[in-house]
Amino acid sequence: MRILTRYVFREFLVPLFYCLCGFVSIYVLFELFGSFARMAEAKPPFLAVVRYFCGYLAPFFQWLAPAALMLATLYTMWTFCRHSEIVAMRANGIGFFAIVKPLLAVAFAMACFVTWVNEWYVPRTAQWAKQLRNERFEMDKVAKADNIVFRNAKADRTWSIDEMHGARGEHLLNVRITVDHPDGARLMNVTAPKADWLDGEWWLTDAQVQHYDALGREIATPTPELDALRLRAFPQFRERPGDFVMQNRDWAYNSIADRLRFIRHHPDLSEKLVRKYRYDTWAQLMAPWACLVITLFAIPAGIASGRQSVFRGIVGALVMFFAFYGLTIACMVGADVGWLPPVPAAVLPDAVFLAIGLYLFRRQR
Repeated sequence: MRILTRYVFREFLVPLFYCLCGFVSIYVLFELFGSFARMAEAKPPFLAVVRYFCGYLAPFFQWLAPAALMLATLYTMWTFCRHSEIVAMRANGIGFFAIVKPLLAVAFAMACFVTWVNEWYVPRTAQWAKQLRNERFEMDKVAKADNIVFRNAKADRTWSIDEMHGARGEHLLNVRITVDHPDGARLMNVTAPKADWLDGEWWLTDAQVQHYDALGREIATPTPELDALRLRAFPQFRERPGDFVMQNRDWAYNSIADRLRFIRHHPDLSEKLVRKYRYDTWAQLMAPWACLVITLFAIPAGIASGRQSVFRGIVGALVMFFAFYGLTIACMVGADVGWLPPVPAAVLPDAVFLAIGLYLFRRQR
């Protein structure tokens, strides 16, 4: 790594660290003011408190990261221009892209990190943090989920579950499964006091199976030896534990894969819900790349603040920042009411401001 690249990295990462710490501290303090009394009463373990704040903050990180990148970029470029470092670098034959490449590299890495947070960390901790807060930080009350009903419309199966245990819903108690014909007639009833997800299959303990004919009348089981087993696998039940976890999780906390699977398994959704769910899925896919788009147009704004006016550069960057999210909200509303298709509505803000950022970036070159 060249000396110049290390220098730009250092000058950029320090304000970025301060901005991120500042935003996170503000969120933590506001939440602490509202929850401190309940924490003091329940006395949860320290690690549980840390996990709670991480889970509480995780859904907001996709907005905090672009804001922190914008402020850090403005400060870094303003500092370089104020001390004529950009002029000195260009006078020595260093291209403009080579100067700002570390900033774009950090923005790209941050976008990848936001993607990881949204797709892996949020689904595993955000709902837990919300439930812990609702249960006044009593740890034992969030260890299980009760009274879950899951309908797989595509396979005509309905699961009723009294209790769900395990971090990923892999252990179920008091399970009732109904399987229907496409015309609505009952095909099979299965009840079991316990069901476990093992090696990609559901294994039911002491399962009681009832079979029905095409008219819905109960008939003798065609597989008596199999039905007599105390522990039996049901490979035909392709529902996963994550499908049941989604029943107790806010839609906003689901990963893209979970959302797509939910839409695929619920063909009976209304047109309005399908539009909303598809837009949300694509919007979550595009959200991390706001880090790169905002950094791209913050670089010229930072140079303007150093060469011409601090006020002009900062106001220009803020106008672009709020215009970006304003267009995002407008597209969300347009997709919700049916004025825009869901996919173009989710992609449009990033595409528009990417083009604007590239134009401003090219002018600086």
